[in-house]
Amino acid sequence: MFDSFNRRINYLRISVTDRCNLRCSYCMPAEGIKLIPRERIISSEEIVEITRIAVDMGVTKVRITGGEPLVRHRIVELVEQIANIDGINDFGMTSNAIALPKFAKPLFDAGLQRLNISLDTVDPQRFRVLTRCGELADAVAGIDAALDAGFDPIKLNCVIEESSDEPDARGVMAFGAERGLQVRYIRKMNLATGEFWQVEGGDGGKCSTCSRLRLSSDGKLYPCLFSDLNYDVRELGIKPAIQLALDKKPKSGHRATREFTTLGG
Repeated sequence: MFDSFNRRINYLRISVTDRCNLRCSYCMPAEGIKLIPRERIISSEEIVEITRIAVDMGVTKVRITGGEPLVRHRIVELVEQIANIDGINDFGMTSNAIALPKFAKPLFDAGLQRLNISLDTVDPQRFRVLTRCGELADAVAGIDAALDAGFDPIKLNCVIEESSDEPDARGVMAFGAERGLQVRYIRKMNLATGEFWQVEGGDGGKCSTCSRLRLSSDGKLYPCLFSDLNYDVRELGIKPAIQLALDKKPKSGHRATREFTTLGG
């Protein structure tokens, strides 16, 4: 698939929930967010059918996101159904690792290939402050469970203020080196003002080569993270919504009014 700027679009990011078991300060306001009513959350059957059609149209890479995807009911079954779709050659998930001691091995056995794990500090007190409710030991246990399950590669996503030379970022780098994990630095973004930067150690944030479409947890296709433009697959039909998202994908991001939990970043 190609958009109107001749970029090859082969990557579908699927937000399976807007719920999360942490309250990270850069992702969620202190007062919380207005959650999508459960009856509007896209079903597993819908997700599988949307993914299947997207793959038929040219998608080869799929990533499951949230919120925190592991809080979704029967997530392992959903992963297995997606993994069985012919044509996907890169199937990953982004997680905060808190629930991975329970889920890492079942996810691996179900066919999930890769994990990106959010980790912004290895200082326990800083972790509590940044996540508002989390314990670093739980995240580390999840990372170790993913390693034991056989995931390779595992990438750490570290949100930074401005520089990968910040103390927290250096700590995450050392932690990753000890365990043979890749680290990507994501400078803190602002949807409302349209401030974003290219990911250090990854390909995100580079508009000229963007290959992504995003499916929200309430069934809307977004051609760009930094835009409110979206196409409802339930109202339009799956293939027409995908085609519109391709045709209307902007040359570059601008700004958006929603929270990061809608699309998983």
